[in-house]
Amino acid sequence: MAPSTKTAQNLSFVLEKVDVVNDVHYYTHGSIGKYVVDKPMVLGHESAGVVHAVGSAVKSLKVGDQVAMEPGVPCRRCVRCLEGNYNLCPDMAFAATPPYDGTLAKFYRMPEDFCYKLPSNVSMQEGAMLEPTAVAVHFCRLAKVSPGHKVVVFGVGPVGLLTCKVARYVFGATTVVGVDVNEKRLAFAKEHGATHVYQSKSGSTPQQSAEVIIAECGLGDGADVVIDASGAEPCIQTVVYVARNGGTFTQGGMGKTDIMFPIGIMCGKELHMTGSFRYSAGDYQLALDMIASGKLSVKELISETVPFEEAKEAFDNVKRGNGIKWLIEGPK
Repeated sequence: MAPSTKTAQNLSFVLEKVDVVNDVHYYTHGSIGKYVVDKPMVLGHESAGVVHAVGSAVKSLKVGDQVAMEPGVPCRRCVRCLEGNYNLCPDMAFAATPPYDGTLAKFYRMPEDFCYKLPSNVSMQEGAMLEPTAVAVHFCRLAKVSPGHKVVVFGVGPVGLLTCKVARYVFGATTVVGVDVNEKRLAFAKEHGATHVYQSKSGSTPQQSAEVIIAECGLGDGADVVIDASGAEPCIQTVVYVARNGGTFTQGGMGKTDIMFPIGIMCGKELHMTGSFRYSAGDYQLALDMIASGKLSVKELISETVPFEEAKEAFDNVKRGNGIKWLIEGPK
């Protein structure tokens, strides 16, 4: 039997789940950064579904609508929420982040304003991809990527690949360099967003690596914007040398809590440095608009869609590095 749609506010309704999950860190390690799983938890936060029922005051959606679900619901009342930075809300309820269960379920209740109706030309699979795309949009917004910019992205996993695409096709970067150790990922990046790629090599210092990247990729006096989507210490150290004087460095990848960092070089270059956490006001909508318009394509990142019964195999494939994004259908 379907759950009740009782709600205390005019925001809630119930969705019939369709896909998707990629919480491999929790599946493998039981944690991401400061968030540690200490009891059984339902996974899933990159999601799209079909509206199953709506609360009495819901106006913009109806039963049967296909929607993408923004998985973090803030308190709406704190200073950070009121200034528009709701991703920094201290009372955020985020799907598949302890203590909150995720979206890989038959039904999941969401506020109306954190669901995005999918136009007829955007599939459910593409809707599920809005979440990592919104992360990439947030990176580029914080970094103030602009037309003509030279951008370097360290780490071309799913979010890094999307960052290359978003920087080039949405924000107008002219040169986009993808940096990684994985040759297959780099080949994919070169076909889908990056104008140049560079395979990191062991045995080089951060400064030496940066000099080669700048020379081989035609960056002149350095990159206008460098975005780290890897969280790897050597990458973060190299970023500082790749950026031009007065350039921008946005850190999005989460790795070790403490690292060695060339802060003197950062100061001497007057780099504009910022962290990036999830996404905030307008990021999801921009991601949807760009996909719907055809300006941004995410289909090629979807390796396979599997039934719920094969969820473990999907997680294991991602863990082994097979494919880019595996989508899991919700239980029937």
